[in-house]
Amino acid sequence: MPSSDALFARALQLIPGGVNSPVRAFRSVGGAPFFVKAARGATLITADDRELIDFVCTWGPAIHGHNHPVIKAAIAAALENGTSFGTPNPYEVEMAELIVKFVPSIQKVRMCNSGTEATMSAIRLARGFTRRDKIIKFAGCYHGHSDSLLIKAGSGALTHGHPDSAGVPAAFARETIVLPYNDTAALDAAFAANPGQIAGVILEAYCGNVGFIMPDPGYLAAVRAVTAQYGALLIFDEVMTGFRIAQGGVQEREHIVPDLTCLGKIIGGGLPVGAFGGRADIMNYLAPLGPVYQAGTLSGNPLAMAAGIAGLRLLEALNPYARLDALGRQLRDAVLAAARAKGLPTQVPQCGSMFSIFFTATPVRDYTTALTGDAKLFARFFHACLARGVYLAPSAYEAGFLSTAHEGPAIDRACEIMSQAIAEL
Repeated sequence: MPSSDALFARALQLIPGGVNSPVRAFRSVGGAPFFVKAARGATLITADDRELIDFVCTWGPAIHGHNHPVIKAAIAAALENGTSFGTPNPYEVEMAELIVKFVPSIQKVRMCNSGTEATMSAIRLARGFTRRDKIIKFAGCYHGHSDSLLIKAGSGALTHGHPDSAGVPAAFARETIVLPYNDTAALDAAFAANPGQIAGVILEAYCGNVGFIMPDPGYLAAVRAVTAQYGALLIFDEVMTGFRIAQGGVQEREHIVPDLTCLGKIIGGGLPVGAFGGRADIMNYLAPLGPVYQAGTLSGNPLAMAAGIAGLRLLEALNPYARLDALGRQLRDAVLAAARAKGLPTQVPQCGSMFSIFFTATPVRDYTTALTGDAKLFARFFHACLARGVYLAPSAYEAGFLSTAHEGPAIDRACEIMSQAIAEL
């Protein structure tokens, strides 16, 4: 197989930046990306035959680790019957039943093909249902790359210095109100200043695209209260956190019931997928029942549904959330201990199987405080970890993920490597 360098050289001639998703390009940490030829458990195997302990987990879906035999067998069984039908299929019904069973707020659900499709469709539905135009989002939250939501966005948009993307018409941007996360006064003021105009509020209930950030105590309840007061819909983007923070997502853990929820990642078992769902009266506004149009030729693809069903049933059977949180705390404590020994101010927000590492003395609770982290120091840390065999997201502004496959030698070795990397900074 060609080396990573050779593959990247070829890709640069054919693909913008040599990658099909910007944050993969290593631009913010320096160097060239490696290419992966295989993955199993907690390990990536590169085109250069290096084995790396992986804390990206395909950006969230691999909660059971890579190439899990149960998910692999489910895909193989579905493949025997075909790859796509263009008609309803039995897997769609079973997936819908599982989502409605597990996620507290969802009474009906529509499958789609990506998290971007899910959030874009939920925004359109909120506008159609309320007959209002304005949407509130929060600085640093990333909800995919649709026009209405690529304003003060996180993830790769922030990493590459373009949180406000070119190509978004000013007229679209005017319908999006961007507020600081964890600021209830700003939210109250926005509703007071735009009476009867706000269709909904969309947020990552636990932020994962400006690094991992938790809400202040009572913040999510305040968001729920103000949206209900003004007749706006509350949309939880649980594309990352759904089935990862808890079986029912953040809303189960925090006992908050949003009107609409966006899902993805884990419900595809590693294959392309998205979904959005919520109250039945809102979902019934979708075509063919209602006037809000949304469609997708490959929505409910049988291979993706089979993989996702297998993954969800594993979660139901194993209930691994306490184990995953123990892994997260082990990693957090090791990094913080190494940072203290080095005299290096460091924040490691962590909940369950999600975490981030910010090199700053400032507690991180929003976009502004996330930017106080030393991105250049993070880049040095990233490469020190990578050289020793640990792969973190190549950005100071992305969450990390753990899987059940990290239990045992993988997490112990990773904690040792991260501690060594911090010691040499």
